[in-house]
Amino acid sequence: METVYALATARGKAGVAVIRLSGPLAHAAVAALCGGLPAMRQAGLRQLVWQGEVLDDALVLLFAEGASFTGEAVAELQLHGSVAVVAAVLRALGDQPGLRMAGPGEFTWRALENGLLDIAQVEGLADLIEAETEAQRRQAQRVLSGAIGIRADGWRKRLIRAGALIEASIDFVEEDVPVDVRPEVVVLLDGLLVDLRNEVAGSHVAERVRDGFEVAIVGAPNVGKSTLLNVLAGREAAITSTLAGTTRDVIEVRMDLMGLPVTILDTAGLREAGDDVERIGISRGLERARAADLRVFLRDQHGESLGLEPRLGDIEVWAKGDLRANVSSEAVLSVSGLTGVGVEKLVERIVAELQDRVLSAGVTTRARHRAALNAAVDAMESAQAEICKGSGRIELAAADLWTAIRALDVLVGRLDVESFLDEIFASFCIGK
Repeated sequence: METVYALATARGKAGVAVIRLSGPLAHAAVAALCGGLPAMRQAGLRQLVWQGEVLDDALVLLFAEGASFTGEAVAELQLHGSVAVVAAVLRALGDQPGLRMAGPGEFTWRALENGLLDIAQVEGLADLIEAETEAQRRQAQRVLSGAIGIRADGWRKRLIRAGALIEASIDFVEEDVPVDVRPEVVVLLDGLLVDLRNEVAGSHVAERVRDGFEVAIVGAPNVGKSTLLNVLAGREAAITSTLAGTTRDVIEVRMDLMGLPVTILDTAGLREAGDDVERIGISRGLERARAADLRVFLRDQHGESLGLEPRLGDIEVWAKGDLRANVSSEAVLSVSGLTGVGVEKLVERIVAELQDRVLSAGVTTRARHRAALNAAVDAMESAQAEICKGSGRIELAAADLWTAIRALDVLVGRLDVESFLDEIFASFCIGK
């Protein structure tokens, strides 16, 4: 491995900037700048000098090979966060033979190469860097801690047990083996299939936590959807008017609702369109509302037809609550974007509904994870079918079980990861 270096903190002026080095020459490169080195894992204040010029006073921190994030010898320089200081130190490192600038995610790549992270943990780290809300942080931290790998290892051990039983029955097919292993294998597979199907279902929710839930406000024209959106956003995100049909396109506002990432959608009023532009806006609004995780139906009268029916979990509220005698009740909530009446309760209901869904979230968070799990499920179902056809199909069942094991290996990156490594690491910053 070459020795690489990069700025690990954000570019621009700051109180402190951190430059990270990793590789066999990391400690020697720092020694060339400051002379004496501090003890491992003990920060020491040193003056950085290159070619007779003082560059900065920095805290120097060293990590030994095998005891660092990358698994290699690592050094960190904590500098004053001046653009000029950082540039000068990076130039000094670049002047030294055997050192080069790191590529995007290269430090994390090295941790993967050295077996300190599996591919699922790398994805968790990427998600942690991108996390904007508390729910996203917690979920990413769980993935980074190795939760997917731990669970996959448990599933893998049970599959290996089932495969070993099948293989034993094949090896001793000519022997008078008194025990038929097929019932035990079927029981093992039944339990595994329940676990994996539950995880597949939970992965959809976990993916929404990672990417953000979409909540669509739907209703008739001029019912107050855009005004309500502006109140929720705390700014004038949408144009409001007494004229019906003002909103012609879907307006999106991303926000943090009590730790949950949520994008609120303001859709065009649902009615017979007055012109082609409004017709397109209504069509787009209906499409986004149908795909949304949750819809808030803002109604102004009983029995109005919106061309969209509520689903389980959707929220129905009365619009223009400031004009209604009974502002709200436990069963039916009235809201007013104009005065703010009922808005806080509406937010509480949205959050409560989404939090209920989050409780069913799995540890897997991506479509790639789901594809690997579904491949394992398909292989196990095929194995069960072969077992049920009789002892003459037992070898085919064994092949299916090893296919399922390989699918779980793909989940954590033991096999066939090259196709998506570039995509994952493209999202990393240079210093990570």
